[in-house]
Amino acid sequence: MGDEEETGEDYLFKIVVIGDSAVGKSNLLSRFARNEFDHNTKATIGVEFQTVCVEINGKEVKAQIWDTAGQERFRAVTSAYYRGAVGALLVYDISRKTTFESVSRWLDELNTHCDTAVARLLVGNKCDLENIREVSVDEAKSVAESEGLFFIETSALDSTNVKTAFEIAIKEIYNNISRKLLNSDSYKAELSVNRVSLTKDGEDSNRSRLGFSCCSS
Repeated sequence: MGDEEETGEDYLFKIVVIGDSAVGKSNLLSRFARNEFDHNTKATIGVEFQTVCVEINGKEVKAQIWDTAGQERFRAVTSAYYRGAVGALLVYDISRKTTFESVSRWLDELNTHCDTAVARLLVGNKCDLENIREVSVDEAKSVAESEGLFFIETSALDSTNVKTAFEIAIKEIYNNISRKLLNSDSYKAELSVNRVSLTKDGEDSNRSRLGFSCCSS
């Protein structure tokens, strides 16, 4: 235990999961973090988060993933919720068009509270509900391309693309930070204070190929 505390993580990334109520944000997180799915999920009250440990090129990365309530009455937590975030999953339900139409509002909120360099992924959840789909893949791809977002469809129910979605976000965060580190020595200090913890050899690891595997927490 003491050794783990001494070593600590090489990187700590804060990722927020946003979108309307009942699009499956909490189940996406629980599927990724614990490989669990709750058919009777209750609405999230306030904010919850999970920390997931991932290994990138031999370096320990802790992704602190924040899940918040989609209901308007909980929006007072906004500024604290977004503070320090370096990645975001914007989630909608492919079987409810209204949740897709809300994506632009969530994107505006994200842009208001976060740096434009935040890694952003558009996630069409509940792709297991193909028979009642209201949002086509092409429609979502079009929005993603116009807004400069990554795009993927997932199913927290049957695990489709859940791990991949979070890994895309984490890899893009890593790439964003790598580019900034390589271009600016002074940025290292800013990151270590505000966003991530860096090791002395962090720059060397940035030049190496990314490889993902689970590591024990």
